[in-house]
Amino acid sequence: MTESRALILIDIQKGFDDPVWGARNNPQAEANAARLLTHWRANDWPVFHVQHLSVTPGSPLNPTGGAIDFKPEVTPLAEEPVLTKNVNSAFIGTDLEDQLHKARITAVVICGLTTPHCVSTTTRMAANLGFQVTLPHDACAAFTGNANAGWRASDGPTAEEIHTAALDHLNGEFAHVCTTDEVMA
Repeated sequence: MTESRALILIDIQKGFDDPVWGARNNPQAEANAARLLTHWRANDWPVFHVQHLSVTPGSPLNPTGGAIDFKPEVTPLAEEPVLTKNVNSAFIGTDLEDQLHKARITAVVICGLTTPHCVSTTTRMAANLGFQVTLPHDACAAFTGNANAGWRASDGPTAEEIHTAALDHLNGEFAHVCTTDEVMA
């Protein structure tokens, strides 16, 4: 692992504990993200925290009444950059790309919540912007979505199937999908 690689933690926030998101896979995602964060800090490598601030009233990630705080295991240190966004990509409406270029970062490790949404969108954009992307699948998670949405039969895909499909769409073209242990080796 070189110093030209940064860790980007996407939306690992308390609001994702709300049952509105539906069933979830990979309950170890936050613990694996925390392992990566500890590893990065121990090596004094660049870390970027991304926080979703929803503009949707009533969202568990809306600053008014939502649970926007980072989960305790990945709480940023004072000197670690925190970028806020209200769209899926961590590159839209933030200076993430500029900060990465200024730090001469050429490769990123992305993890967080949720795999088919903000993790996927940020991964795709990072690759399109020319960054080499590594995606530890066990440091990400997906949800089934709101079962009461009414548009999908109750026998729709599981959270694990959604997670796997999102990873399959990213692997090879946009990112190298692997495990947390492989990233840390």
